[in-house]
Amino acid sequence: MLQPKNSAGGGLPEKPGGALLKASGLALCLLAASALAGRADELCSSCDPQVIVSGEFDLARTPNPPAVTGAAPGDAAAFQQEISGKHFSLVLPHLTPGRYTAVIGLAETLFDHAGARIFDISCGNRLLAGNLDIFALSGGFGKACFITNQIDFSGEAQHGPLTFSFSARVNDAKFNTFELRNAAGQPVVARHAADLIDSFDASAMQAPVVTGPEIWRDPSQAIDARVHDLVRRLSLAEKVRQLGNNTPAIPRLGIPAYNYWNEALHGVARAGVATVFPQAIGAAATWDVPLIHSEAQVISIEARAKYNDYVRAHDGNADEYHGLTFWSPNLNIFRDPRWGRGQETYGEDTFLTGSIGVAFIRGLQGDDPEYIRAMACAKHFAVHSGPEPTRHQFDAEPSERDLYETYLPHFEMAVREGHVGGVMGSYNSVLGVPACASSFLLGDILRKQWGFDGYIVSDCGAINDVFAHHKYVATPEEAAAVTIKAGCDICCGNDYNALTRSVKRGLVSPPEIDGALTYVLKTRFRLGLFNPPGQQPFTQYPITQNDTPAHEALALSVARESMVLLKNNGLLPLNRAKFKRIAVIGMNAGSLDALVGNYNGTPARPVTILDGIKYVAGTNIAVTYAPGCPLALHQNGSDQPDPSLLKDAIAAAKAAEVVIYVGGIDARLEGEESADASTCDGFKGGDRTRIELPPGQTELLQALVATGKPVVFVNCSGSAIAMPWAAKNLPAIVQAWYPGEQGGRAVGEVLFGDYNPAGRLPVTFYNATTDLPAFEDYAMTNRTYRFFNGQPEFAFGHGLSYTKFTYQNAGLNESNYKPADTVRLVFELKNSGGREGDEVAQVYFRHVHSAVPQPKLALCAFTRVHVAARQAASVTLDIPVAQFRQWDPASKQYVVESGKYELLVGAASDDIRLRLPLKIAAAELKVAAGK
Repeated sequence: MLQPKNSAGGGLPEKPGGALLKASGLALCLLAASALAGRADELCSSCDPQVIVSGEFDLARTPNPPAVTGAAPGDAAAFQQEISGKHFSLVLPHLTPGRYTAVIGLAETLFDHAGARIFDISCGNRLLAGNLDIFALSGGFGKACFITNQIDFSGEAQHGPLTFSFSARVNDAKFNTFELRNAAGQPVVARHAADLIDSFDASAMQAPVVTGPEIWRDPSQAIDARVHDLVRRLSLAEKVRQLGNNTPAIPRLGIPAYNYWNEALHGVARAGVATVFPQAIGAAATWDVPLIHSEAQVISIEARAKYNDYVRAHDGNADEYHGLTFWSPNLNIFRDPRWGRGQETYGEDTFLTGSIGVAFIRGLQGDDPEYIRAMACAKHFAVHSGPEPTRHQFDAEPSERDLYETYLPHFEMAVREGHVGGVMGSYNSVLGVPACASSFLLGDILRKQWGFDGYIVSDCGAINDVFAHHKYVATPEEAAAVTIKAGCDICCGNDYNALTRSVKRGLVSPPEIDGALTYVLKTRFRLGLFNPPGQQPFTQYPITQNDTPAHEALALSVARESMVLLKNNGLLPLNRAKFKRIAVIGMNAGSLDALVGNYNGTPARPVTILDGIKYVAGTNIAVTYAPGCPLALHQNGSDQPDPSLLKDAIAAAKAAEVVIYVGGIDARLEGEESADASTCDGFKGGDRTRIELPPGQTELLQALVATGKPVVFVNCSGSAIAMPWAAKNLPAIVQAWYPGEQGGRAVGEVLFGDYNPAGRLPVTFYNATTDLPAFEDYAMTNRTYRFFNGQPEFAFGHGLSYTKFTYQNAGLNESNYKPADTVRLVFELKNSGGREGDEVAQVYFRHVHSAVPQPKLALCAFTRVHVAARQAASVTLDIPVAQFRQWDPASKQYVVESGKYELLVGAASDDIRLRLPLKIAAAELKVAAGK
């Protein structure tokens, strides 16, 4: 915890089942399954012991699965997939004779009453469970139960292999999990239906005979040659296993296990202690491209340090959240403030999003000419920004111009300028086709037009959505085939397990499997993971490079720069000589959730806003605290606040000289597909149903103002909050976002003037939910600063300072330009105030007399400049004329229309200080899509 300044002391969701299980030091492979609803005997010949599924059965995933109770911790998801059928068997050949205990796990997730499913389970001639009704046995729907029997197995010579038979009486027999324990109680076999690999017949398991040197092991060879050599050495079964996110080891080749799933949205996430920077929307509010590049460099250093430490302790294997393929940044356009995941984005503008995104990608991946330090992945491609509750079946239908002018340009920047290593497809459909099955998005645009040469991964479970929710195809085999053929290389989840069946049915060809695998394995080669230790530059990063003082200092810098001063009538900065008693009110003041947002790591020394205020205030100022009221209330009114909370807050305010209210929302209320938040008034499934500050907080603010004491509102949120009463009646408002581990100190420094704020809004703050079009409408009409026809509460690009800047002496290098030219803009920024500070100079453009509808204005350049008190700085910005492009549906290409334009230079989208006219020559620039 921080100590007060000048005193002693100081210093400041759903994962797929694992593909490789281990028990008693024995590596266990996956259970094999048959063709869906067909007859087959399938095996995994590389497993020890082998497990064969024989008979008539399905591998099924429960649609809209219930929350299963009664399962072991972490195993509930295993009961949402099942093997089921009329008659099928589990066969364990070559099992050592001895006494075993068989444990069969079951949960009824299809039928909601007893008698709907009845079946028998036997082992050889012995009936283990007769007339079994899971619903009746477990006590209800979605409740796990276990059939446990002791088995004495004398060996195959007398009775054949150990066999468990399932026979239906009413509807289908089934099982969810199967475990076999030896006499010592140690598991010998442990299988979940969610772990199954489908249709591994003998031919699929047969490794090819390859002669010649093992080029793939040789770092002196070109990466493409190494990848090709490794691909040709794998069996079809091994190839399919390598196309999931959780890839098992291939012991015969010495290839370790690797899990591609990792997160680094604003710091290494979900892997223990790490430096936690402000949430991504706060990073965008800095409008500081070099700073975010530095942040990403730190993240990649900590990532390498964690990876190196983990694999050294785990025989070279990298599990979930311990790899180097990070599924960040989130580049989706924050088109509507109701979207709960908008906090993960860089805002509503394509150019700002692309610029910050490219900086993050380059910082994360590094600048080594041969190897990538940590690999970025741009997500979610494409046209994805809510609603969360329907994302698995929603079809986004943007117009052609909106698609090319709003939903794609920043991804193009990530590919062309950032050279991003990965791209993640989204859950939703786009124009009637699931995004992960869209050859238009993944093939035509991403690969052919933009030249993307990295890997493409599905969002987790999105391949299942293709047949289960979008109903685009009818079976898992078809879903796996259509997405591979479209260009999705990695399935996050288990749904590519069906690919061996897809090959057998002729739905996809072996060369198409090889093509996907080439992109996948190239990823690991580019990271240097198949090189001998020490033969690439990042293997020596020690764990001491994680969470260093220098990294903590950078987190503080980003938090400072993210702070947006929305309103100030002169109350801020707080005068230490004037205010000796401060009341801090509000649930977010002492909240860790209000600091870290979502997709976060664990901060070692987090500084809450309350602690930060106390520290910066110093020992001569008394700071008291009262929570005031909940952030939001349940819809059913079951959690009405204790009247004493309001009474205590008012008493604290009356005893103080100034009040700081720290409110807003947090990532428990807005976020990814959250069912918990749906119980709160104004929230649904992670999204918001209205954008206004929850009414209880407005009422508390009104009561605090009624005390006669000046009130400062510090708002924490990952999205725009409509606060009409506060905006009109409060003297000062600070937007703090979710400011990371050092956020509390940054807030304190801004409030007391130790830091001069200069953050700018990356989103429009609207006055009311009624300002917005329907959430499900992906048309850009009346959305964002570019098209909104109303008066915003606080405009895109808005942010105040404790000093004043003037814009003067502007000029262009020419007045007439050709489409291939570059506009050079020069102007002067003068700090006319008495203290130093940053100014974010923003440049917009507009077409004066376009032949087609155009945005009111659109960002085309910006820079954050530090200027000393009463000094001036010269600013030069180069703007390619091609940036004025628009999409022409008739010619299917971007064009730069000729005619008169204006450059609009200012401090915000609604605060334009300079207007500079220019002309574009009559010859239009026409380029293929994406050029």
